[in-house]
Amino acid sequence: QVQLVESGGGLVHSGGSLKLSCAASGITVSMFTMVGWFRQAPGKQRELVANMSSGSVTAYGDSVKGRFTISRDSTKNTVYLHMNSLKPEDTADYFCNAIRIRPDLGTEDYWGQGTQVTVSS
Repeated sequence: QVQLVESGGGLVHSGGSLKLSCAASGITVSMFTMVGWFRQAPGKQRELVANMSSGSVTAYGDSVKGRFTISRDSTKNTVYLHMNSLKPEDTADYFCNAIRIRPDLGTEDYWGQGTQVTVSS
């Protein structure tokens, strides 16, 4: 079975940094068409934080550009999100997401359970 497990969330002060990890099992991360991170704050819509294509092309949400970095370590089968210069508005539940598109099976969409990030002022 395919499973994504996030870790690394916690409480940090404004201006601090944090690294989130998304460990995949049942599949190698290189097999995904796209991997990424989403977040959802209380009372807010889910929004894209960052994603990375199978060709390692990255994209970031406007609110995190220049502060967050997505990366992938194939040897550890893990996707990371490095967060710097954190702001209180970054407080949210962060979810790891991966999709795989294949002509024979269609689209597969996987989600982790989420990890909470809280940034104090």
